[in-house]
This record gives sequence, structure tokens and C-alpha cells, in this order.
Amino acid sequence: MPAVTVKTTPRRSGARRPPWALVVPAAVAAVFAVLPLGYLAVRSLERGPGYAWSIVTTEQSGLLLTRSVGLAAVVVAASLVLGISLAWLTARTALPWARGWSVLATLPLAVPSYVAAFSWLSAFPELAGFTGAALSLTLVSFPYVYLPVAAALRGTDPAQEEAARSLGLGPVRTFRRVTLPQLRPAAAGGAVLVALYVFSDFGAVSLMSYDTFTRGIYTSYRSSFDRTPAAALSVVLVLLTVALVAAEARTRGRAGYARTGTGTARPAVPAPLGRWRVPALGWCGVVTAAAVGFPLATLGYWLAVGSSATWDPAGLAETAWATLGVAAAGAALTTVLALPVGVIAARYRGRTAHLLEQSAYAGHALPGITVALSLVFFAVRYARPLYQELPLLVCAYAVLFLPVAVSATRAAVLQAPPALEDVARSLGRSPWRVLREITVPLAAPGVAAGAALTFVVCMKELPATLLLRPTGMDTLATRLWTETGSGSFAAAAPYAAALILLAAIPSYLLGRHRT
Repeated sequence: MPAVTVKTTPRRSGARRPPWALVVPAAVAAVFAVLPLGYLAVRSLERGPGYAWSIVTTEQSGLLLTRSVGLAAVVVAASLVLGISLAWLTARTALPWARGWSVLATLPLAVPSYVAAFSWLSAFPELAGFTGAALSLTLVSFPYVYLPVAAALRGTDPAQEEAARSLGLGPVRTFRRVTLPQLRPAAAGGAVLVALYVFSDFGAVSLMSYDTFTRGIYTSYRSSFDRTPAAALSVVLVLLTVALVAAEARTRGRAGYARTGTGTARPAVPAPLGRWRVPALGWCGVVTAAAVGFPLATLGYWLAVGSSATWDPAGLAETAWATLGVAAAGAALTTVLALPVGVIAARYRGRTAHLLEQSAYAGHALPGITVALSLVFFAVRYARPLYQELPLLVCAYAVLFLPVAVSATRAAVLQAPPALEDVARSLGRSPWRVLREITVPLAAPGVAAGAALTFVVCMKELPATLLLRPTGMDTLATRLWTETGSGSFAAAAPYAAALILLAAIPSYLLGRHRT
């Protein structure tokens, strides 16, 4: 009997709550994620709730809210269009050079938002403002949708689609009624990551001179010794995050999709493109050229106009090595913390599971500077030896990017048949052994992809790294920002090129893994 993809309801041998073997490590991850909230509570209320309320209800705060939500909505919608269309073309059609296009569709992850914004702004100054910010953020964030959707398309069995076609449904109705519901968890998870990325972005909106909550918080921190206004604005971002995650969970519903049966899933037969072959190739070419080709061409220009005096090979190599080390440590810690949260989010429902999942997303929408200042606050008061040390920066990465790894883990676990875990439990396996021997091996490719994605975003992180990096240590992102801030674009180009090159390696491997 061949394996087929069926709709499943998350469950565990009748248990309504996750076991303590998962709850305890997930609670540790939640504590990491909500640590900045304690700082915000102290700072925002230190002058009384009335003062904080007066800040968040001003006309300026309302404008920042409208701008932030509007920008996120546009970028999410555009990313869904780009991500789902490219995933469908590369995974389910007879697109020429599909493997190459799949790799190219992941490479925008290697381009920091501030590099993309600078590239477009230097060539088209009239893009400054909402248009430029939306364009830059869309082109660097749509792979967050593409990767999980492409994985879902390759992981689901085509039997249901074939049955729908045999019953007379056309390609469009089959996609809408059969394929799209199976993609909903992956697409929704990717959309949440895109929205949180937009809420927390600082580089692109700053270069494009577009005021959002993140830029408003940064301006407040820099312009006054009073931290209360910035903390109050950060609380609004936290509430936006909670509302967003709750809406995504409701959209996702209680159902998942997993393969069952004694056989293995058959690969889908690529759909012929016919007369749409050339437009499909043109669409892939335009998207990848705008997302990857244009920033590289801009950097090539600045490398060409620079002189040998702008190059420091020894300093570049030292900075690159430091970047790789701290990003690897951040990705490892984040993945370990995300594993129990992702399993709980995929397999269980209830207040405990919902609270743990929402807590994991708490820090991602906060600006890096807010997370950094919160960690400085707690380190100075309660963990003085960690102040201005590397572990504090690694913890900041875990707080900021835990949802990236959680989303990948959850999507991977949803693809694994829960019946196998139930069988293992019925044979006397403890929850921890089931996790180690059944769940993790089945979800390992997706978890590894999440770790690679986390590694990339850690390499590109800027505000928290600027504040928390140990004395004397630079990363490629901080050196790039320093040179760009002083107007030395030719001197910044080598660091930008090295950052993109190093980030492109795991991005390339992600693309190869999905093909």
C-alpha cells in the first residue's frame, strides 16, 4: 500500500497536555524569550502606568503603529506571492533548471536588509520612504515563505491531488481546494516570520528614512536618558507580536498533515508548463535578479571604485572568523531551545502549549537594541561576570531568533506521522526516548534547515551586536555599519561582500537540501 498524506489532529495517546520531559526544556526557552519583557515592565512603569499610557496614546504613536502594520502587511502579502509562486514552480512543475532556481531563491537570505536598502537607494534616491522600505524588505524576506512551502510541496504525497483531478477538478481548483490547505501551516509560519522581521527591522527603514516603531524606539533611546518612552513603545510591539502569533495559530487550526501507510510517498509528476514556460522563466529571473543580482552589482561597483588603501585583508579575515564563531554559537543555542517548543507546538493543544509557543515569539518583534539593553540590565544587576562577554551576545541571538528555529521545527514535526510516536509510547517508551528516537530523527532535515537559517540571520544581526559585542571584537555587520555611517562606501564594500559570501554558503545548502 503506498503512503498517502492525510489530515491529522495533534494528539498524544489521549493526553491533553505535553509531558514534563518536554515542558521543562520548553519553559527554559520561554524564560529566555520573555526576559526582555521583565526589563520593559520595569522601565515602562517606573514613572507610573499613567505616564506610559500617555506615551502610547499620542498621535505620533498611532502614526508609528499605522506605518509599522501597513509596511508589514504589504511585505507579507508580497512575500507570500513570491514565495508560494517560486516554490510551486521549482517543486511541482517541469521548470528548466529547477534545481538552480531553487538555490537562487534562497540566496536573498544572505543579503542584509540594510545592504539591500543601500543598493536601491544609491541607484534610485526617489525610492526613499515606504516604497523603498517595502521593496527592500520583501526582496530579503520572501525566502522565509519559500523554504517551508517548498519543503511542504516536496514532502506531501500527490495522491490527493491526483484523486481530485480524476474527479474532474481543474488545476486551479485542485490547487485551491487540495494543495493549498496542506501548505497552510508552512505558509502561515513563514508569513509570521516575515511580519516579525519587518516589525524588528532597523537597517532598511533607517536608510530609507521611513519611521516605524523600531526607528522611533531607537531615536528615543538616542535622544534622551529617559528610557520610559522607548520601553512603552516596545511594549506595543510585544502586544502586536502576541496578536500576530494568536492569529496565525487560529489560521493554522488544529489540523496537521502527515504521511501514513506502509510505503513511501511518491514524488509528484512535474506539471508541464507549455506556453507558460517562458513567462515562468522570466518571473524567476526577474525576482532573483532584483533580490540578489542588483545588490551584488552595486557592491561590485563600490569595490571597483575603491582603492587598495580601503582593503585590510588581515582585519577582514579576523572579522569574518569572529562572525562565523558567534553566529554558529547563536544558531546552536537557538536550535536546542527551539526543539521542545516546536514539538509541543506541532503535537499538542491547550493553554500550556499555547503559552509556551507564544512566549517563544516574544522577543523576535522587539528591536535588537531593546533586547540588548534588557540583557545589559539583567547582567549588571544579577550576572555581572557576563557583562560585555560573548555569552551575553549569544543569548541575545537566541531571544531574537528563537521563532526562526521554532517555525522550522514545528513544520518538520507536522510532516512526521504522529502514529509512530503513539506506537512507541504504547511499547513503554518514555516521552524523552520518543523524542530522541522517533520525533527528532524524523524531523532532523527540517531542524537542520532551521539551524542553517538561524545561522544566517545571526550573521546579519546588527543593533544587538553593536551593543553587546565584547570589547575589541567586530563582526562583518558592525564593520559594515561603521564604514557606511561615516560615508566610506568603498571601504564598507569588502565587508558587505564577505558577509554576503559567507551567508550565501548555508543559503546555498538550504536550496540544495530542498531540491
